[in-house]
Amino acid sequence: MSLVGKKFPSITVDAISEMGDNLKINIFEEATNNKKKVLLFWYPKDFTFVCPTELHAFQAALPEFEKRNTIVIGASCDTNEVHFAWLNTPKNSGGIEGVTYPILADTTRNLSAALGILDAEAGAYNEDADTYLVEGSNVTYRATYLIDEDGKIFHESVNDMPLGRNVKEYLRLVDAYTHVQEKGEVCPANWEEGKDAMHADRKSTAAYLGSH
Repeated sequence: MSLVGKKFPSITVDAISEMGDNLKINIFEEATNNKKKVLLFWYPKDFTFVCPTELHAFQAALPEFEKRNTIVIGASCDTNEVHFAWLNTPKNSGGIEGVTYPILADTTRNLSAALGILDAEAGAYNEDADTYLVEGSNVTYRATYLIDEDGKIFHESVNDMPLGRNVKEYLRLVDAYTHVQEKGEVCPANWEEGKDAMHADRKSTAAYLGSH
């Protein structure tokens, strides 16, 4: 069920800084208290394969997000200790050394469950254990959320495990949403900063289509 247009869940989660400091982060409060947009991206597991390429890609784009008044935060269900070990592993050994944004450690899975992004479901009832056994990896898909300054989700996307994200698309979406906020115009397909936008009426759409 889509969460776009709704407030991001106000749930506080353990996290770690690049220096190894244990943090408590509430994404909704990060947005509303700081009056900034937040990009939150979830990845399945530390010390895996596609994941470090994404964490480094978001790090490389960090100055561009900062220019756009946007906080970047990573997240998985790994512990802070495992995050810190990965942060201390060099890039040429598959690590994320050099990443400077905080990383959530949703070990309770409270937030990822609220978002509905876990690869898990209750399987068959096991009589010996007197419980329903979980089927699936119980880690998150590659989910991405863009949250505005009021804590509202204005974009969500979920990739399956093998599919890495295009970081530039999230910069474009932040630009487009900011344009809507500031100009009151709407952004057509493939819109990029500096290109023509439209007013939300039939005449403007017709004029735009006639000139493109």
